[in-house]
Amino acid sequence: MSAPEKKKSFMGEFKTFIARGNVMDMAVGVIIGGAFGKISTSLVNDVIMPLISVLTGGVDFSNWKIVLKAAVAGVDGEIDPATEVAIKYGSFLATILDFLIIAFAVFLMIKAINGFHDKLKKQEAPAEKPAPPEPSNEEKLLTEIRDLLKDKK
Repeated sequence: MSAPEKKKSFMGEFKTFIARGNVMDMAVGVIIGGAFGKISTSLVNDVIMPLISVLTGGVDFSNWKIVLKAAVAGVDGEIDPATEVAIKYGSFLATILDFLIIAFAVFLMIKAINGFHDKLKKQEAPAEKPAPPEPSNEEKLLTEIRDLLKDKK
């Protein structure tokens, strides 16, 4: 196979992959997931963290940190916060809480989808076949005659 044929088949495969509905569904999912991430981040930063700060004595939770090296003053005498070296565990905890909220929402969504799938499977499942009816007296008699004729041969 020559190089142009390989390239064409690769591009053809890529075109087929992109044209599938699954890729489009995935793209929509990524976009909605990004938007949902912004919503959950806002929920954590703007609603939950202030409540936690009130419970902890009014401390701004996102500013919790362990300072390893204090900020130094610049040439103009003002303290430059960019020179500070700190472990910002409050921000880290907020990010963990944000992740847990997103994970919980995804769990609920998957649980609901699985419930819908189970419901559809129950509706689509064929009803059990009823037991065949008992043979009539005539059928029983004909069966006996057939068996007797087989025995004579």
